[in-house]
Amino acid sequence: MPGPLAGIRVLDLTTVLVGPYCTQLLAELGAEVTKVEAPEGDVVRLIGPARNPGMGCMFLTINRGKRSLVLDLKHKEGRAVLLRLARTADVLVTNIRPAAMARLGLDYATLHEVNPRLIYAAVLGYGQDGPYAPRPAYDDLMQGATTIAALNARVNGGEPRYVPLAMADRITGLAAFGAINAALVHRERGGEGQLVEVPMFETMVNFVLGDHLSGKVFDPKEGVGGYGRLLSPDRRPYRTKDGHVCTMIYNDRQWRSFCAAVGWPDLVATDPRFASHATRTANIDAVLGMLAEEFLTRTTAEWLALLEQADLPVTPVHTLESIFEDPHLLATGFFSTEEHPSEGPVTRMAVPMRFSSGEPSPRRPAPRLGEHGVEILGEAGMTEAEIAALIACGAVRAG
Repeated sequence: MPGPLAGIRVLDLTTVLVGPYCTQLLAELGAEVTKVEAPEGDVVRLIGPARNPGMGCMFLTINRGKRSLVLDLKHKEGRAVLLRLARTADVLVTNIRPAAMARLGLDYATLHEVNPRLIYAAVLGYGQDGPYAPRPAYDDLMQGATTIAALNARVNGGEPRYVPLAMADRITGLAAFGAINAALVHRERGGEGQLVEVPMFETMVNFVLGDHLSGKVFDPKEGVGGYGRLLSPDRRPYRTKDGHVCTMIYNDRQWRSFCAAVGWPDLVATDPRFASHATRTANIDAVLGMLAEEFLTRTTAEWLALLEQADLPVTPVHTLESIFEDPHLLATGFFSTEEHPSEGPVTRMAVPMRFSSGEPSPRRPAPRLGEHGVEILGEAGMTEAEIAALIACGAVRAG
């Protein structure tokens, strides 16, 4: 099946992770995504182990389903090619800073004149009406700027640190994915194309403070902010006799079930700290500390069996080795192996969305640099002679 976004044409002028993650989601749901790369290629091609130059493992997992066209956009002929492709595109996605796009003559006003139906999605560091507008942005900066590093300090001995994920990139990429689809729906309901701006900073402030605004939601503000349960020092996988286990004993029913399973039948009735969700939240450090002591009394296997039998949420603590043996992921076929034309067998993760109608089929693997340039230009109506001239002058690089 082609997928729910079949027929949508996307010009992908993004690099690193935030933009490519967004456009990969579009591609895996059926959109035709053309990754427009500079002659040196996306820098992510150089990240991680690789079997061939320019085909690093990170690139393989963030650029599936796309075709690669190498254009030198500083070259007037290269810019002309992009404008030609934009005439029939539905979406253009860029995380190049707006000032640089303007210098290239590829700002929204120019592209809107070329194609009024075009959705021009700019994934930015910061909203363009504030003093930070021209600044560059990276995931580490966003984690620091949006309180994530400082929140980690509150549970890590006072030392700020980043979460070991490019979470700001991927969360903002998801936000851009949603915004683009909303703009497409608006257009199909009779609207025009439009400029869509998705700033990392504001997206992540919204994301983080949804949990941690706490009493600062009031005027005047109350307290230091932060969701106590998430910031408790004992909010971590519970250590068992021989390993670790994850569980959430959260609502009142779960607490009654847990107390019955471990032999604490009178705890909720006799200790006011455990009487309700509200009192447990107010005394979260004591609650989690008591649980931590109890989990030391059984093995991981014993806890998994006991909590599953009591219908309580539980999961093992997976590693980068054991995750591939997870029985649920094996049963659903989440991991598969595809044969890449240059890299050989590579692991593929399934699209994390299901559709009862129009379920997308697996898309093409991540492209080699410039692999589809001649093919794309031919589809745009260019003759072999025109394509050869573009290659000869350096505006296009053939794969």
